[in-house]
Amino acid sequence: MANALSKEEDRLAVAMIRGLAMDAPLAAKSGHQGTAMALAPLAHVLYSRVMRHDPTQPEWSNRDRFILSNGHASILQYAALYLNGYGLELDDLRAFRQWGSATPGHPERGHTAGVEVTTGPLGQGFANAVGMAIAERHLRARFGEELHHHHVFVTTGDGCFMEGISHEAASLAGHQRLDHLICVFDDNKVTIDGATDLSCSDDVSQRFRAYGWHVVELGDVGDDLDRLEQALNSAKSHRGSPTLLVLRTHIGTPSPDFTDAPEAHGNPFGAAHVSATKKVIGIPDEPFWVDTKVVDAIRAHARARGAAASGAHAKVAARAGQEWQHAWHPPHSDEWASAAPTFDPTASIATRVAVQKSIDAARDDLPGLVVGAADLTGNTGAKLSGATALSAAHPEGRQLYYGVREHAMGAIAVGMALHGGILPAIGTFFVFADYMRPAVRLAALSRAKVIFVFSHDSVGVGEDGPTHQPVEQLASLRVIPGLRVVRPADANETAHAWRQACDHDGPTALILSRQNTPIVTDGHAVHRGAGIVRDTDGSPRLIIVATGAEAAVAVDAARVLGESGMEVRVVSMPCPELFAAQDSTVRSHILPIGVPVLSVEAGSTFGWSTFADDAIGIDRFGASAPGNVALTRLGISTEHVVARARDLLDTMGL
Repeated sequence: MANALSKEEDRLAVAMIRGLAMDAPLAAKSGHQGTAMALAPLAHVLYSRVMRHDPTQPEWSNRDRFILSNGHASILQYAALYLNGYGLELDDLRAFRQWGSATPGHPERGHTAGVEVTTGPLGQGFANAVGMAIAERHLRARFGEELHHHHVFVTTGDGCFMEGISHEAASLAGHQRLDHLICVFDDNKVTIDGATDLSCSDDVSQRFRAYGWHVVELGDVGDDLDRLEQALNSAKSHRGSPTLLVLRTHIGTPSPDFTDAPEAHGNPFGAAHVSATKKVIGIPDEPFWVDTKVVDAIRAHARARGAAASGAHAKVAARAGQEWQHAWHPPHSDEWASAAPTFDPTASIATRVAVQKSIDAARDDLPGLVVGAADLTGNTGAKLSGATALSAAHPEGRQLYYGVREHAMGAIAVGMALHGGILPAIGTFFVFADYMRPAVRLAALSRAKVIFVFSHDSVGVGEDGPTHQPVEQLASLRVIPGLRVVRPADANETAHAWRQACDHDGPTALILSRQNTPIVTDGHAVHRGAGIVRDTDGSPRLIIVATGAEAAVAVDAARVLGESGMEVRVVSMPCPELFAAQDSTVRSHILPIGVPVLSVEAGSTFGWSTFADDAIGIDRFGASAPGNVALTRLGISTEHVVARARDLLDTMGL
């Protein structure tokens, strides 16, 4: 692509990015200017010469994606977005890292136009990029190159590649042969503690070649705009594998004091250092100086390039069929052609089995649905029956085998969801949520619509013992803001929970049983977070609240107590957070004020004091034994619930 900007405009663009990269952290007294200064030429080349993007339509579906995995260098992206006209202005840069600003310390999806994913924890953005590349290729294979043919660019640093998630994600990307994924490795050999050789001697190029990547060692060309453009366009033309461009850079360049120094990483330059560096760069020593004529030229160039590309695509998208439209804009479950699966009310079905039936029922209504698991496909229920495996040979497949890579799986799914056109559902054992917690947290922070299917939800796992028996995981996920955690009581609630998750505008964690569970509900408790599943003729003397398979235990305990004349209501509460959000009329109808409440859940009792006067749970690690034995010995039994119910009423003098 011919460069529409003059050499002087290119020079000033890079100079302005470097100046802003120093000014914003100096004003904030916080930030990371060194990497942004070194990568200023790369950012300018990407936005002005290489990437297809439209500042006036930042969400058009066939745009190239740019991810700053080394998100601490956020001022680099903000400066590029400012120059290219994405809505940021100098006042936004002056408010860098301040309350309510459009320029937070690390890029946040949905907060700043042009930011594709929320980055910061190192390596996450790299794995998100893998997910976006999978999404692009899958949609291209299914709907054609006119609708989908774009690239995913991601910058990474040494920290991204030290984090273990990068190994998992890079391995899968190489195996999938994602040739529209281009990663630029900022090889500056510096971390906060000092030179990278303090802690690492990996040969990154050899490592990525072993993963099956196309590796190009560019050398010390970080300031050569034409060489950078040539390398990026060559990577776009490469077929058969993802590309790693190893770019030797100098953090803090061209500072006379801190080039190649670890201090340039996370310590804002002082005013004198900024002045000295601006003298070297050749720009005025003024805070937030820009050449407005050059800024106008860059913006006009970006708008012209972007309008041509997005406008042409809009005409194609307008002719796209319903399947494509529903992939990008999934219909609400009320509009689905399929009904929720039904179950024999006398049956006993594990909720992990019920979710698989629910997934199958929805496949035609959700053409963007892609399901996968971390080597536990059949075990978790995260499976589309008869679906082709999504692979390099069959990118149109809708069943993705992630291998034993929980952490990368979570972040890849987030990338797929934020790319758009894909609804990812991913499964693993609940205890391994710990392996993917950073990705789950970022899914919540960025409101990525991912459905996490966590099975084997309690000590009912059995003989595998405490290493595989989740006890604290429920409480730990419930405290994540923006993550909807649903633990259905039975197959009926699972079917409703699946549909609710597909409708929810954000991530959902479905917590499912390994063991078979009696059907004790009609499923409707899911919609308000709680519902009455066994009631009394008159006012209840006691309410037992339960989640998951323990709802059946609670129903049985209520029956026993009823035989002795005690009126007991049973409430299933699959989602305490959703119930707490209901109005007071709904809450008081289900849990009337003044009636004692006993909760039953096979996990930590942390948090149950919000609803219950006493809580039966498991506040210790489990033990290796058959599941029913482990549950009984740890107090999840009809007999124990009956005894604790009577104790509670005695204690309260009722």
